[in-house]
Amino acid sequence: MTQLLDKKQIDQAISRLADMIIESSGDEVVILGIRDRGEILSERLSKIITSRAGKTALSGALDITLYRDDITEPSGAMRAVQPSYIPCPLNDKEIILADDVLHTGRSCRAALDAIVAYGRPRLIKLAVLIDRGGREYPIQADYTGVKLEVRDDQKVRVTLEEYGDIDQAVLE
Repeated sequence: MTQLLDKKQIDQAISRLADMIIESSGDEVVILGIRDRGEILSERLSKIITSRAGKTALSGALDITLYRDDITEPSGAMRAVQPSYIPCPLNDKEIILADDVLHTGRSCRAALDAIVAYGRPRLIKLAVLIDRGGREYPIQADYTGVKLEVRDDQKVRVTLEEYGDIDQAVLE
């Protein structure tokens, strides 16, 4: 394993993401993190945006398990479905979808389906901590903390202190 980002670099990337969102969003935004690490990113962004800009930045969590296109694939065990936490009705809201790593775009596609099951937002933008390239779907982040070029046979793993680990991103 090779460390790509340490705690300081992750904090800086999240701070940049928050600044970008502050500059381009309205007075109220709903940040929905894709479970699990996207949920932590959502919470951290919400705190920063609220404290720096005084905007309303509600944080929520979105479980995409049942919306994934590989749910019936025999290649792996199915994740346990967790509840989503949607902090308010989503109709006509500005939504920021947050995730730790953007790779193929499949998780984001599933998240879009999950979001519209809860309502009809005014707009949805994507914020990712790391964009590692290698898209299979035509999905692009609106806000990117760090952009990396990573081979397809490598994996970027983000660990966070909220899950009992240290804040870092590693290449496996």
